[in-house]
Amino acid sequence: MRDDTGGDLLVAVLRELGIDTAFGIVSVHNLPLVEAVDRELRFVPVRHEASAVSAADAYGRARGTIGCALTSTGTGAGNAAGALIEALSSGTAVLHITGQVESPFLGSGRGFIHETKDQLGMLTAVSTYAATVPSAGDAGRILRAAAHAARTAPGGPASVEWPIDLQYAAQDDAPQPCAEPPTPTPGQDELATAGALLASARRPLIWAGGGATRARRHLTELLTVTGAGLLTSNSGRGSVPEDHPQAIGNFATTPAGRALLADADVLLSIGTHFRSNETADYGLRLPDAHIQIDLDAAALGRSYPARHALHGDATAVLERLLPHARPAEPGWPERITATRDEVRATLRDTIGPQAAICDAIRAALPRQAVIARDVTIPSSSWGNRLLEIYDPRDNVFPRGGGIGQGLAMGIGAALARPHTPTVVLAGDGGLAVHLGELLTLAQERPRLTLIVFNDGGYGVLRNMQDAHRDRRAGVDLATPDFALLARACGLPYRRIAAAEHAEPVITEAVTADGPTLVEVDLAALGPMKNPFTPPVKIPTA
Repeated sequence: MRDDTGGDLLVAVLRELGIDTAFGIVSVHNLPLVEAVDRELRFVPVRHEASAVSAADAYGRARGTIGCALTSTGTGAGNAAGALIEALSSGTAVLHITGQVESPFLGSGRGFIHETKDQLGMLTAVSTYAATVPSAGDAGRILRAAAHAARTAPGGPASVEWPIDLQYAAQDDAPQPCAEPPTPTPGQDELATAGALLASARRPLIWAGGGATRARRHLTELLTVTGAGLLTSNSGRGSVPEDHPQAIGNFATTPAGRALLADADVLLSIGTHFRSNETADYGLRLPDAHIQIDLDAAALGRSYPARHALHGDATAVLERLLPHARPAEPGWPERITATRDEVRATLRDTIGPQAAICDAIRAALPRQAVIARDVTIPSSSWGNRLLEIYDPRDNVFPRGGGIGQGLAMGIGAALARPHTPTVVLAGDGGLAVHLGELLTLAQERPRLTLIVFNDGGYGVLRNMQDAHRDRRAGVDLATPDFALLARACGLPYRRIAAAEHAEPVITEAVTADGPTLVEVDLAALGPMKNPFTPPVKIPTA
């Protein structure tokens, strides 16, 4: 009878966390962990360490819990850093476990295989928590402390480096619960003055960010009582289903959105950081009468002044503010709904033939299904706005703006929720960053439709250069024959070259039992009315 190793301990902790799947790459420095997870749970062998973290990240988002990634030491842990930055940016709970050289050689600098200088310092820089397992008796405590830190707001990835000799060692585990930190609560006077301002509102607007997704019921009730309009950040989408008549959505910087903000007399923002790309590089004007709720004290007043900065959990604070809510003036709710319709109609017209793809995706998917999006023109122009989201767990995308993470995120989400289909929107440039994950897709065979928008390179930067420079640089790339590529990977392939192809092709792909690669030939489909460029400042423009 074998003694329990670190792998057995890890399986026990993952079961405590409700995790049934881990993503990673096997290595001489994590072999006991991978073997145990593969034997007792499910281990998904991705092709790159960054993909392991991205998949674990999306697994947690799609389930509303935490994900787990296993990577190797040194360069393997370094490869994961970019995806850890995304999880840190989004506040996503990820338990990242990486190997480490044998404990007697830690920090020796003698060139032990996979050894790197100050791996823990690197992990500390890109994680919300990072620690080294110092002994077999401490491993369980460290793992649980890491998971607790990852799930404690504002959340983020927690990294644990585990020397390989201590992974093989017999474990002495005595589970101890982690103490819950106190939740900050605004004082009575703060709530009373903020409530008085809310009660005075005649033309109220609400801006919901990622922090609002934990307060969906109270947010919906506030909309009902006040008749307010709901703007969202990208992260706040689905806090209220986007077919709600007061849900304007991620349209604050449009002309109609700006007009509403100019006429609103009170803005209540909930759990949003007002990112630069959602505020026109902070050029967007907000009402002076601004009530801001955030669990992250550093976010309060950081991007825009707040007359009332309420440090606390969105659910608890909204519950205290709701008794102060009053109906808006006559005509304001009707203007909200009219604005909602206007911004969508304008965007549909702007994107031309791609509107048929948006419509086909939403028609083919059930109401609750993950839509994962890489950073690509279709995502940034209409996927983040026009393609309706009804539940925040369905809204999976790189919040930090990194390219190439979409497919791995889609795989993680699809395996988290295997009974519903997942759609991934990716560009040919972004897909090329982690093209190897097509093999993971072929191997694991989730219900995932990968829609690749092929424009032969980095289209968004090409548009910027065409508009503001006298030549192109680095944007025109060699693109594979996606039909041959899919065939080589054993994936079904379909092509969209005209608007009328969208509905039958996407319906067939989404209803299939396994993965399908759908190529959108953008040259054949036809252009948008206006070339899309990102909302960043070009000094020479």
